[in-house]
Amino acid sequence: MSVRVFIDGEAGTTGLQIRERLAGRPDLTLLSIDPALRKDTSARADLLNSADIAILCLPDSAATESVSLIQNSTTRVIDASSAHRVHSEWAYGFAEMSKEQTALIKEARFVANPGCYPQGVIATIRPLVAAGLLPADLPITVNAISGYSGGGRQLIESYEADANASPYMPYALGFNHKHLPEMEKYSLLKSTPLFQPAVGNYAQGMVTAVPLQLGALNDAPSGAALYEAIADYYAGSNGFVQVAPFNGDQKREDLNPETFNGTNTMRLHVFANEDRRQAVLMAVYDNLGKGASGAAVQNMNLMIGADPFEGLKTA
Repeated sequence: MSVRVFIDGEAGTTGLQIRERLAGRPDLTLLSIDPALRKDTSARADLLNSADIAILCLPDSAATESVSLIQNSTTRVIDASSAHRVHSEWAYGFAEMSKEQTALIKEARFVANPGCYPQGVIATIRPLVAAGLLPADLPITVNAISGYSGGGRQLIESYEADANASPYMPYALGFNHKHLPEMEKYSLLKSTPLFQPAVGNYAQGMVTAVPLQLGALNDAPSGAALYEAIADYYAGSNGFVQVAPFNGDQKREDLNPETFNGTNTMRLHVFANEDRRQAVLMAVYDNLGKGASGAAVQNMNLMIGADPFEGLKTA
């Protein structure tokens, strides 16, 4: 029997990409709403309650409304908004985050899809805090860049209409980005990172970078120790999160944010100067893949007992 899936908000960037990844799968029946009824609460409620899996690709307030429209005890939900990412009753949908997370997602009724930026930060910082190599109260700075597709339809239209759009546009300079709560919580930090994101003049793909002044620590770990802890943390994982070799490279072509576009791959890097006791942790991935739509499909596969790789590409 096929699984009935309704993408609430399928006309948006994330929804379209999810639908593309699910198209043609014999194990699924995709439910669609008449375009004229997208804002009809009753029509949406009928589809939400008819689905086995509802994937919400909506603004926070609309996603919260969609959840309230579900009146049965059977529809399972993946919410791609930020409305439920730190909610105690929702499983956080970053399957590689810990050894327990995959099982939690498999059994959960409600799964909050991670934000694009936080995944790279969590993937690099959490293993080091868990291993005791970095203190949970260490001040963390995050620098990151994403393609303009991460900003939604208005930003996409703005960039695509402007031949002279800025190649690098920092934003969120009030340091109160909506991704901060999940970044702090799931990185196991006790203080909020200083997060400085930017938009590049390209469609999709992202890099997150966490610089570390290890010399500020009383017992500073080496770059090699950081690398070993991260590599050990993901050893034997599903293959979507990869760890690049630690070989002293000072420049790598695969740090291009577009390297893994169209895939569900995230690659982690550790760079270090042992004499200066400095390091940078980097993650490269597709903000529309592992950062959004790919993660949602991966979570759905886990929830319905399908092959985790079904409908997803890796590099």
